[in-house]
Amino acid sequence: MKKTFSFAIIAVLLSTIAFGQQKPSFKIEYQKFTLPNGLDVVFHIDRSDPVVAVNLTAHVGSAREKAGRTGFAHMFEHLLFLESENLGKGGLDKLSARIGGSGANGSTSRDRTNYLQTVPNDALEKMLWAEADKLGWFINTVTVPVLEKEKQVVKNEKRQGVDNVPYGHTQYVIDKALYPADHPYNWQVIGSLEDLQAATLDDVKEFFRRWYVPNNVTLTVAGDFDPVQAKKWVEKYFGEIKRGEDITPLEKRPGVVKETVKFFHEDNFARLPELTMAWPTVEQYHPDSYALNVLTTYLTRGKRAPFYQVIVEDKKLAPEVSMFSFESELAGQTQLEVRAFADKKLDDVAAAISEAFAKFEKEGISEQDLNRIKAGQETQFYNSLSSVLGKSAQLAQGNIFANDPGFAAKEIDAILSVTTADVKRVYE
Repeated sequence: MKKTFSFAIIAVLLSTIAFGQQKPSFKIEYQKFTLPNGLDVVFHIDRSDPVVAVNLTAHVGSAREKAGRTGFAHMFEHLLFLESENLGKGGLDKLSARIGGSGANGSTSRDRTNYLQTVPNDALEKMLWAEADKLGWFINTVTVPVLEKEKQVVKNEKRQGVDNVPYGHTQYVIDKALYPADHPYNWQVIGSLEDLQAATLDDVKEFFRRWYVPNNVTLTVAGDFDPVQAKKWVEKYFGEIKRGEDITPLEKRPGVVKETVKFFHEDNFARLPELTMAWPTVEQYHPDSYALNVLTTYLTRGKRAPFYQVIVEDKKLAPEVSMFSFESELAGQTQLEVRAFADKKLDDVAAAISEAFAKFEKEGISEQDLNRIKAGQETQFYNSLSSVLGKSAQLAQGNIFANDPGFAAKEIDAILSVTTADVKRVYE
């Protein structure tokens, strides 16, 4: 089998000086209240269609796992769709089909797990009851056979999406180098096969009872509904769920790399050489994160981008260049990826990257290009809020990570306030 090397470099980057913010001119109207058991509830009224989005978000992702017990957060994303004590087998998928919902969905990140769907507004009470049943009594239905079956589902997902695909382990190599062994971002969200196999029923129940408690969850309802009636339903169905132990927030903790480190990672499935560079940067919502997103976009996207001009057009080393800034709750990282043509050397790619950086250092970014990029980011931002489901996700995220469901107003203001000086500063 042909083997190709993917090449990762970790380097130190960026100063982190905050910039001023202007008064936001946009906001999402919402109501927020907290039940005695600690459940945060956020309502947003949107009468445009007779539908309602219900979003249950737990402030738990892979960062809350223990070393040696990774993959639990993602496994619960699967388990919670199966059944609960009163909802019965088939769980939310079966209920959603019966009431005309758009289909239950969920996702897991380093820092949160969410469960969301859109339903006709006359089915809101059923959905609130079902979500409360999951949060309060789902764990009683998890048995050893149920757990063992779901372990196989998750392990197969990892094999198909990570282990047996080209470049599937590049992120594993980078994160292991970027974050110390005791850092919660040192391991991948999906976890390891060994940890999943070793998980016991007691381990799983301990994890659920620690993190899936009302005082660690945000319930968001967005759409066409009566908030007075909905509040009564929330109190009725969620109010009897017991509060969990107090949860201490994790401290911000950026990745640390004291000098440039190079790794050669052998990939049995890759057919083209790939070079990846990664830098520790700033966490989610940090003022510099917005300028970083402008920087990565300008450097690599479009025919005016320095990296496109040098690597794609001039030297013809690769068909494209990708760069992105990835911010999480505790830390952030910026990555540059170049998948070269088969006959090209990664040393030549590395030299071309240095040349492209030098080009940017000499020329900088123009006001015209800055405004073009910000216009695209603004469009993307508003597109993410075009549905009640999108707005529910934004409200939940703001509540969990900024203690402000309406943080979107500050975020769009920060996006539009980025200057060319900000872009130059975060680069330096």
